[in-house]
Amino acid sequence: MFAFNALKMGESHVFTSTKSLQSVLYTEYENLTIGFLPTMGALHHGHLELAKKALKENDKVVVSIFVNPTQFNKTEDLENYPRDLNADLKLLKTVGDVIVFTPSVEQIYPKDYQNLEIELGNLGTTMEGEFRPGHFVGVMNVVNRLFEIVQPTKAYFGIKDVQQVAVVQFMVDQVKSPVEIVACDIIREPSGLASSSRNYRLSIDELDEAVLIIETLRFAREMAKEYLPKETRKKAIEFFNQGTLKIEYFEIVHPRTLEFIEEWVPGAIACIAGYCGDVRLLDNLQLLPKK
Repeated sequence: MFAFNALKMGESHVFTSTKSLQSVLYTEYENLTIGFLPTMGALHHGHLELAKKALKENDKVVVSIFVNPTQFNKTEDLENYPRDLNADLKLLKTVGDVIVFTPSVEQIYPKDYQNLEIELGNLGTTMEGEFRPGHFVGVMNVVNRLFEIVQPTKAYFGIKDVQQVAVVQFMVDQVKSPVEIVACDIIREPSGLASSSRNYRLSIDELDEAVLIIETLRFAREMAKEYLPKETRKKAIEFFNQGTLKIEYFEIVHPRTLEFIEEWVPGAIACIAGYCGDVRLLDNLQLLPKK
């Protein structure tokens, strides 16, 4: 039933090559809706919630597990990224009947691959774009390539990486892709810490210390009731700097354009990146309700 390079593990069908995956997607599932969850593995319950949502909204779901080298601007980050395919597959078995795609770099970027080049403007130069040069070029290329392979109906992204979601949506609009981007709420640990694959690298003590990130965002939400964005940002940074983590940036931005704001707008978002030990963590929080 399954093409070469396809393995069956529990309820998950695992494909390692583009050809084998497409042979099934384009024949057996040709007229079905396909939900797609692109991941770099090190799956956690946040990913599982996205997969569950995708399963509810589509006939079939594809989950890719691929550590994309082109979106790392530091070699040590790529080398240290957690990888445990067996653990990932066991987690996915708990969700339901999903198709898993675990390609090699050569499958994603064959010799004749043409690099996608899109000018991102402000989206590519602020926050993550400023501190991780080249990151979004890698994100756009791998997501676009995966979309070409899978041809999903909908693709699911968590808004913990809110700027990444905006970049992917911009890319989809620019290349006129039919894929619907579904932005999903941040899944948090009981402590409030945003669920992340990078959390696996934190010690027990660091997991406690990292809660400062969400505490700072919540502090900013309270300050937003009394102060303009500039003063709110200043007070939030001062609050953060009382802890043990190292801040990289804290910005208050427009919810759609992600441009820095001087006056409050409905749905304004605070975005933060900081280091807990050697681990870089991201988070964001809506400070004002949307209309």
